[in-house]
Amino acid sequence: MTSRHPLPVLRVGDWVSYDDGDHQVVALTGTAVRLRSSHAVESVVLASHLMAAPGFAVTGTEPLPGLEPFGVLDSLPEPVLTAAKEWEHHVVEVTTGLPPGTGPGTVPRPGYDPAVQSLAARDAAKAAELGVSVRTIEGRRARYSAQGLWGLVDQRAVRNHEATGRADARLVEAVRDAIDAETHASTGTRSRLMRRVVKALEAAHGPGVVPIPSTTTFYKLVDALSTGRHTFGSAVTRRQTANRPSGPFTPTFAARPGEQVQIDSTPLDVMVVLDSGITARADLTIAVDVASRTICAAVLRPVGTKAVDAALLLARMLVPEPMRPGWSQALRIAASRLPHARLTDADTRMENAAARPVIVPDTIVIDGSKVFLSDTFIRACERLGISVQRCRPRTPTDKGIVESTFAALNTLFCQHLASYTGANVSRRGDRLEEQAVWTIPELQDLLDEWLIPGWQSRPHDSLRDPYLPRRAMSPNDKYASLVAACGYLPLVLRGEDYLELLPASWRAVNDYGIRIGYRTYDSADLAPWRRQHSGNTAKRGLWEVHHDPYDLSQIFVRTPGGWITVPWIHQPMVSAPFADFTWQHARRLAAQAGLDDTHEAAVARVLDDLLTRAEHGLDKHTARVVGRTRDGAATHRPPADNPVPDAAEPATTPGPPAPVVPFGVFDAHAEAERWL
Repeated sequence: MTSRHPLPVLRVGDWVSYDDGDHQVVALTGTAVRLRSSHAVESVVLASHLMAAPGFAVTGTEPLPGLEPFGVLDSLPEPVLTAAKEWEHHVVEVTTGLPPGTGPGTVPRPGYDPAVQSLAARDAAKAAELGVSVRTIEGRRARYSAQGLWGLVDQRAVRNHEATGRADARLVEAVRDAIDAETHASTGTRSRLMRRVVKALEAAHGPGVVPIPSTTTFYKLVDALSTGRHTFGSAVTRRQTANRPSGPFTPTFAARPGEQVQIDSTPLDVMVVLDSGITARADLTIAVDVASRTICAAVLRPVGTKAVDAALLLARMLVPEPMRPGWSQALRIAASRLPHARLTDADTRMENAAARPVIVPDTIVIDGSKVFLSDTFIRACERLGISVQRCRPRTPTDKGIVESTFAALNTLFCQHLASYTGANVSRRGDRLEEQAVWTIPELQDLLDEWLIPGWQSRPHDSLRDPYLPRRAMSPNDKYASLVAACGYLPLVLRGEDYLELLPASWRAVNDYGIRIGYRTYDSADLAPWRRQHSGNTAKRGLWEVHHDPYDLSQIFVRTPGGWITVPWIHQPMVSAPFADFTWQHARRLAAQAGLDDTHEAAVARVLDDLLTRAEHGLDKHTARVVGRTRDGAATHRPPADNPVPDAAEPATTPGPPAPVVPFGVFDAHAEAERWL
């Protein structure tokens, strides 16, 4: 026989506490309860709503028994749980006359029969049997009635103690301050922290005023206060932990392609060979679509990403990825699960494109980098109708998708390359510079080719089929399903649009041409506009001039009749296109040689010598500048105008040549070669 609490019920005539007042139950109809308040106001509520309301209780009855915390009971020490069960045996015998677990027909012991002895007499008999007071028995019985076995547990065994124990409050505060100061400092030991705490207490309260515990006790206090903060572990982990938001993490969600695209830049964990032979790391800038996890574009640059690189990333996002010579036919969009026919009908350039979706962003999420906050990038987004959303300062979790993509690229791609540096110095190999074999253009082509089968066609754990949740989908599969669900057409980016993405300045068109950065640009096409007002009164009649920072051999002037390409007048003196940082370095070399660094002809001769003698050996700084110049010029170009079919594929039955659809994007590199 076991103890059983009476089943709590709600009857007509009961008074309940509800909605900050007392109400009487006047009727029960199905799941509805009719109540009459103490002010004679009647209302009807659902029984489930009534019983779940805050403060609900049936007045005039015993409180509802609470369930025992079974998880906590299982974690109790065995002696404590055994003692509680022994008390349960006695309390149940006092209440019912029989201890728990007795069989049918068992007769109560003398003094415990409810038919003969009152409850008070049974309490007294049990108190005499156990050698305790009657009040102790009454208290145990009351707690058991309200809390079950948990009410009989010795609460000293489960009492929560302060993590700081009996330490002085001033000492605890000083330790907390010292631990906070360790967040951005180099990792030290507990002994260093103890010394700093002692010095801080002596400075604030005087020597010997605040008691300092033993070293062992102090270390225990430090361990308790630094739990989860990595105070004596990795400095990177410590800073990242301190930088986490205090609120709950909210996963980023997007329901259609382009609803949110996250952009970020980071140094790639691979050593590359610059054109001069110097090894260095490259910057990788990527754009990731949140809805499909598609890497819309990935651009590699020499270290030092510029605003025009971010603008070029937009250009690459908004045009199809062309097939390159040597690529497998399996990488074509026609061989993928993307809606090829539908996309080709909307944009004929998709005919010779690779299997990478063209995604037009609605919103782009960026961090506080000056590259993405530049006028060039913001103006490009405004022109394309893209909203720019900036993350909170020092909160990388606001763009967690692109941050995790960088980590995935290291695991899936970078670690398999020669001269992989690892995530930090502790993971770095020996003499990696000697193992570097890839140049930036080669690595860019390799990355572009890998992204299609290695990322776009690979199942992603965060992409799930809503009807088959256990099945992971690839970014291309997810894009196809989202297109079918919401409809989507890519935007066509014209050649003029690329010019709009370049940095702009405002200059006058004089008799000698246009001057920018101590360089003169002139062309016969400028004849109608010399000494003329542009019509833009806000800019005092100056003309809008765009230039490519990676190729200063020409500029582009907006006129009423369209864009005019204007070359540098000393371009024939220079053997190759050059970047803005190359020009600045040439000016410094000219000044060091005693020449006038504002005389462009003299600087042009120094620049030509700088670019032509790179293969004969340069100082380290000059070699790095030359390498960045050539790698930047080689990779800073939009997708090719004419996608070339795979030359490695065997010839098939002769037939009429397939029409080649031009991509219609301005190629600054090809234009520079034309002017040469």
